[in-house]
Amino acid sequence: MPAFDAFRTYSTGLSDTISITEAVTPSDTVDLTNATRSLYIGSAGNLRVTMAGGMVANFANVAAGFAPLRVTRVHATGTTASSIIGCS
Repeated sequence: MPAFDAFRTYSTGLSDTISITEAVTPSDTVDLTNATRSLYIGSAGNLRVTMAGGMVANFANVAAGFAPLRVTRVHATGTTASSIIGCS
């Protein structure tokens, strides 16, 4: 039997807990399945991403841990960070 979720009928905001995760394979042509609320970076490095608003951004020396970035794509070119998980 699946676990009971007492909060299933509540709407979620950007500051709420994560309920969906997606392993990220950086790609210059393929978007993520879901726009993220944040990224979890397993190993520090640079990130090149397409933001949820459509702009491409380059972030240098992103530390391992959670990065509060709403993105639709993590690019292969320009990304050296690894073990990335998209969190929604």
